[in-house]
Amino acid sequence: MGNKISVLTLVICLLISFKAYCGWPTRPHRLIVSPSISYFRSTSDWDRNGNKVPRANAGTFTSTSFYLYGEYGISRRLALTASVPYINYSLKDAVYGTSSVSGVGDMEAGLKYYLANIGYKYYFTLQGTAIVPLYSASQSLGYGQKGGELRLGFSGAGKIGSKFYSLSLENGLRQYLGSNGPIQDRFSASFGLTLDRKFHDQITLGASGLISASSIKTYTQNIYTTRDFAYTQVSLSYGHSFNTKTALFLSLGQFIVGQNTGIGTTATASMIFKLDNIFDKKLNY
Repeated sequence: MGNKISVLTLVICLLISFKAYCGWPTRPHRLIVSPSISYFRSTSDWDRNGNKVPRANAGTFTSTSFYLYGEYGISRRLALTASVPYINYSLKDAVYGTSSVSGVGDMEAGLKYYLANIGYKYYFTLQGTAIVPLYSASQSLGYGQKGGELRLGFSGAGKIGSKFYSLSLENGLRQYLGSNGPIQDRFSASFGLTLDRKFHDQITLGASGLISASSIKTYTQNIYTTRDFAYTQVSLSYGHSFNTKTALFLSLGQFIVGQNTGIGTTATASMIFKLDNIFDKKLNY
């Protein structure tokens, strides 16, 4: 029974978005690739006290982001991770018209270490990530500062009655370097259930958020450059596994509470591909 659950867990974990990937260890010499597209729209904000206010001059902020995430198994306990976004955002209001900016954002690269497991179904991870901006300061696609993050994770899968579930809990502390670089607490949680007996479909409820603290308290119309803010988002997601190596993931999220940031809705679509024996290496198991 334990082996059956482990195999099903692999299928269930494939259904989770690339940001979490269930925390399941990546096999040595296996490459996971996940391209995704995300759309965000905001027509109102939260002020510093958490009160909802309309954007000035009937303004609208929209953003379309393309992400490429990769994870490569170095050993049974260690994996290399990397992600690069391409961002296009627009600011529009009744006075100043429309202004748009696009370009490559912050590259993130790091190592994920699997600390321990419980019955090979639940895993504890520790991940260190370096952040490097790939844009000029004039593009305003982020803070334009290098940084680092340390993240703890707990995840896995199991069975409730006739259904199999997956869960993921993560919390990361991020620090941007240099003058007025903000310190951030980034957290997320998700819980999913399979919908069919072949474990091809799953629905997931999630919550995520961010608390950012900086000596610069000013709010900016561009959400990518605001330094002192907070928000919490809830999401509903659907995942479909075509086979054990390919999955589609769709998600709809809504910001429900926050301070000094935009109130928005997000829609995301992503694919997950697992490539074995990459670089002609033989799997260790």
